[in-house]
Amino acid sequence: MQKSQLFVGSALFVLFLSGCKEEKPAPIEAPAPIEAPAPIEAPAPIEAPAPIEAPAPIEAPMPIEAPMPIEAPAPIEAPAPVEAKSPAPPEPTGFSVEKVAVSTAVLPPFPFFKIPDGLTGKIKDDKNTVDFDSHFFLAGKKMVLVEGRLYYNDMSLISQDKQREYSATQFHRNYENAVLALGGVKISETQFTRAIVDAAGGLRETNKHWRSAPPTSGYEHHTYLIRTPEKEYWILVSTSAAKPSGHIVVLEKALMTQSLGFLDASAMKAALDADGRVALYINFDIDASTLRPDSQAAIAEIKTLLDANAELKIAIEGHTDNTGSAEHNRQLSSARATSVMGALVNLGIDKSRLSAKGFGPDQPLADNADDAGRAKNRRVELVKN
Repeated sequence: MQKSQLFVGSALFVLFLSGCKEEKPAPIEAPAPIEAPAPIEAPAPIEAPAPIEAPAPIEAPMPIEAPMPIEAPAPIEAPAPVEAKSPAPPEPTGFSVEKVAVSTAVLPPFPFFKIPDGLTGKIKDDKNTVDFDSHFFLAGKKMVLVEGRLYYNDMSLISQDKQREYSATQFHRNYENAVLALGGVKISETQFTRAIVDAAGGLRETNKHWRSAPPTSGYEHHTYLIRTPEKEYWILVSTSAAKPSGHIVVLEKALMTQSLGFLDASAMKAALDADGRVALYINFDIDASTLRPDSQAAIAEIKTLLDANAELKIAIEGHTDNTGSAEHNRQLSSARATSVMGALVNLGIDKSRLSAKGFGPDQPLADNADDAGRAKNRRVELVKN
């Protein structure tokens, strides 16, 4: 076995040596020349990127203004003390005689108007006119008391033979047309209300100066005024629907003819020495403090009294009747006393010797139940100080 192996090994070795004989190597062919590579084109130049513009500078933010300082609230003033209110002056009537145009018409004889056709006046001709009296009239929105010659009448709106009947509208329109034809003007702006009557003193007082349909709601009333250069004529037309009736009042405003003489200075002095006071009846315009021309004689006598008694000091006191509200009358009487004092000062009397005060209806001398008593209460008194 070992011999075989040796034999094989020897054979293999011989073969190896025979393979190792030197052979001339084949000439090495020169390698084909290597072509120069095509020149590499230079790459197109890369354009430089556009320069990046520098960003616009960021503006500094506007400075934040400091907020307006908040003003401290104004101190709250303490409310002014509430003053005690003086009595309100009487409300205006909404009417003035001076605003009524003067009529140029030729007026028929007083009281101007006949009873409407077919109707009959209930007041006889010898009873329907009073030489001097007073009557309330609606003027604007208030009752006004006017004095003078007075005519009044009333009638059924159905004729006695029942053949003719006037409506309230027809009755009023007849008189309205007649008044306007004479240059008159309607001056009432309302109908009677409780407040209007109360302001004049209430029904009890109003009825003392009333000759027409009741001054209450349910009765229609219209007032007219005819004004001439010399006179005022006040006309009230009213109707009642419950018993169809019509009423007419015509008043010629006039001053009363004074039948009572004034006290002279010596009589005033005697009364002051005996009683400390003396009552004088000085005329003023109705519901006003304006002295009438015929009051100047009394004012002159008071001046004579004061001139003759240099040490005398007097209080001038105004008084009224109870027609109208008490407060209004107090104000009216005070204004009248002040008017008398002013007239004396204008005549040269030293103001320090005088004082003025009004008492209205608070100190009557007589009963206000009738005209005579009321007239006595409407006075000015001189009181020795």
